[in-house]
Amino acid sequence: MEILLFIVIALAVTAGIIYHFVQAAERRKALLAWAQAHGLRFDPAKDRGLRQRFPEFKCLHRGDSRYAYNVMSGEPAGQSVLAFDYHYGTGAGKSRQEHYFSAVIVASPFPLKPLLIRREGFFDKVKEFLGFDDIDFESAEFSRKFYVSSPDKRWAYDVIHQRMMEYLLAAPHFSIQFDAEHLIVWRDKRLSPIEFSAALDLVHGLLDRMPEYLVRQQQDLA
Repeated sequence: MEILLFIVIALAVTAGIIYHFVQAAERRKALLAWAQAHGLRFDPAKDRGLRQRFPEFKCLHRGDSRYAYNVMSGEPAGQSVLAFDYHYGTGAGKSRQEHYFSAVIVASPFPLKPLLIRREGFFDKVKEFLGFDDIDFESAEFSRKFYVSSPDKRWAYDVIHQRMMEYLLAAPHFSIQFDAEHLIVWRDKRLSPIEFSAALDLVHGLLDRMPEYLVRQQQDLA
């Protein structure tokens, strides 16, 4: 009986491993096709250097054993694009957990300032109750649904004008962060090719809606 149980467990583990490898291969195939359709190179190998290249992007600094993989990169239409899956681990021993998400990083054609925009969560509401508030806007609906932070509130208000708020409210749900030269858009899951396209479209939508006076101002300061 014990031998039969061991065989069943071994078969189940083997089947799980095979399923994982098949799924990973299918994902690589789908992302390769997406990359080629968008004029990007595809590299499935691990890249452990992204957090050093983009030190301001907090999502790349979670946990340990961090690395990007299934990296899609290039300069379509002269604009640097980097899309990838990302792994990090938390905990140790029996409490060890492996986490995965996907992101898109695009170089801005003009200088930026730090800004974080994401959907508001339960702990944000707790912090707000305790007095640690984020930046609020004239739109009560936007302020209720989004958490926004920046060391420069004027910059946040200039970027997130009425038309931008309407765009973000209607757009797919992603977290967004600016550093001085790039935007990163991510979601805490592995994105499908269609979702990668939505993330890339969101970045372009954000850049297209930046006020002209703000773009000129940033270019003059550069």
